[in-house]
Parts: sequence; structure tokens; C-alpha cells
Amino acid sequence: MVLQKTEKMNILFIRYKKSKNILEGGEQGSQKNYNVLSGLVGEDHISTYYVHDESKKKTLLDYAKGVFFFPFNYYFGLTPKRVKEIVRLAQDFDVVFIDRSVFGIVAKHLKQAGYPGRIISFFHNVEVPYFEAKVGNKPGRSILLRCIDANDRFACRYSDKTIALNTRDDEELFQRYGRKADVLIPVAFKDKYLRDAYSSETTRTQPLCLFLGAYFPPNNEGIVWFVRNVLPHVNVQMKVVGKGMARLKAEEPLLKDIPVISDAPDLLPYFEDADIMVLPIFKGSGMKVKTCESLMYGKNIIATDEAFMGYDVDYNRVGGKCNTAQEFIACIQDFEANPRPRFNAYSRQMFLEKYSEEATVEKFRQVLFDN
Repeated sequence: MVLQKTEKMNILFIRYKKSKNILEGGEQGSQKNYNVLSGLVGEDHISTYYVHDESKKKTLLDYAKGVFFFPFNYYFGLTPKRVKEIVRLAQDFDVVFIDRSVFGIVAKHLKQAGYPGRIISFFHNVEVPYFEAKVGNKPGRSILLRCIDANDRFACRYSDKTIALNTRDDEELFQRYGRKADVLIPVAFKDKYLRDAYSSETTRTQPLCLFLGAYFPPNNEGIVWFVRNVLPHVNVQMKVVGKGMARLKAEEPLLKDIPVISDAPDLLPYFEDADIMVLPIFKGSGMKVKTCESLMYGKNIIATDEAFMGYDVDYNRVGGKCNTAQEFIACIQDFEANPRPRFNAYSRQMFLEKYSEEATVEKFRQVLFDN
């Protein structure tokens, strides 16, 4: 992405991890943030501080430190020593962009140290409800949630600018911490699907339904619910693709006859082969990256309120919004009876206009340069 740089500015970008394999949902959002910021100020004016580096093997001491500092509100990977290091490094930068609100303690220490630059915190979710869904009733739940809650509060209190994804998160941040975001910037992707021409094939009379999502409680519950309550009543092919999903297949007898692909290095062939993306997600926070990705590839999408949360689209033109088994069944049966283009031009148009990196540039420019 080539942008006209507005003025000289140096940014320290605090990022959760340096990934060595496939970027997961949150890291895809982080990459978008980095891409747009580097386009605005130039790559030579942005430096990244990784809290985790997956290319380096973690020791038992690393894990022990992570657990030990949770009660002191240092999210996994941060320690007092590392936060002091960030504060020291920050003195050479005009902006510190904290890409996860779970690192709100960095904003607190920067402000308390008298850092003169601008502190910007990006909320990928309101993290407490997200982690409540993620951890379930695992040991240490209460300690983790207290740490998460404290960091979101620090991010709201000590940041000069905050960014949230959508109005739901914005309102919940205000309800919990008494501050609304300064700007809303939705999930977006770098466009990876530029073509001279797109497929003119129509959907099959026995449509191929694709569920895309990593092994994660809301995803697991959603696909199992769909297979139990919808799949027996429709004439479709079903496929599940997602990081770690072989584990769910091993755990869940309902999936024994369904193709499940784990850790696919390239998702493009699965997107292109699918007639319908089915996203039966009922819990969560933020926005679902898989919905944005489906729009980018011009897919027909049948999804719940939660999967469409934050997306300003005409649900009927995209595919359909469904929240009950009966609604999913009726919508899929309509696809069976009335084949339509496999490439949904309206979905692609919505991506380009609202959810591509280019569509977010002016909002990032605003949060960087406006007072």
C-alpha cells in the first residue's frame, strides 16, 4: 500500500508476538494496523517491540515469570523489567502505539514516567468478556480476569487516544471504564484477492458449506451446534478448516464424518471452492476476522448476529443473517433450490469500500495527527 506521508513521525509499535507460521485472527488485525501506520509515516519511521517471539523457544523460567506476574497486572510476557525497557525506548519516539489493550500497564508506566509523546491503545476486543469465553472455568480464571480488567482500565485511563472496533465495544468500554473510544476503526484486511476476472460458476445444488475458525470455545460450540441442529435437515457438503481443529474432531463424535483441515498454509483454495460460508458464532467481543476475510474473497455468507457484529452490510445480499436452526435451514434450502453466483460481487464491493486497509487510512491519520 503506497500512501502520501503526512509528516515526519516516529512510532514505537508494541505488538503481542512475532509469528513464525499462520497469523491468527488477532494477529491479522495487528498486521493491518502496522501496515497502515507504516504506510502513513514510512517503514523507516516505525519500530516494533514484540512481547513474544515464536522463533525463540520459551524456557520454564519464561512461563514461570508469566504466571508469577499475573497478580501484579502484567499480562503474560510482560515483566516490570520489560515495561521499564519499553519506557526507556519510548523516549526516542513521538508515538507509542500499544496494539493490545491487555498491555495497558505500559500506558500507565509511560504516563507516570512523564513520557511526552502520544500514547495510543488499540482495543481488539473488550477483553474481559473475550477472555471469559476463552478460559471457561480453567484454574487461575479469577487471577487472569482481574489482570485483564486492570489492563483495559489502564488503557482507558492513561492513553491519549483509544481505538475500538465497533459501537458495541465502544459502549461496553464506557459502561465498564467510563471512557468511550476516540475513534472506531473496524477489522480490515490487506486485499489479497485482486483478479482480472472472478469466477462465474454458480453454487451447487448440493452446496459446499465451509466453516472457518481456529480451535476456540465459541468456534467449537458454534460448529458443533450447527452439525447437531442444522446439518441433518439440509442437503449440503460440509467442511471445517481452522488452526487446531483436528483436536475438536478427535474430541467430538459428531464431526467424525466431516472433513476437517487443521493448520492449512493457504486458505485460498478452500474459500474458492466453497459455495457458502457458514458462521454460527453466538458468543464473543470485537469483530470476527473470518467475516472480513469472507467478504474479501467475495463469498456468500450465512452468519449470526455475533458473526456480523460491526459489519455494515445488507445481510440478504451477502447471504443471510440467521440465529436459530430454523433460520439456517430455511436460508440454506433457498440456496439449494435457487443456485446463484459462487462469487458474491456485493460482498467483495463491501470489503473494498469499508473493510480493506485502504478504507481505514483516514481514520488512522486522524488518530495520529489530530489533537
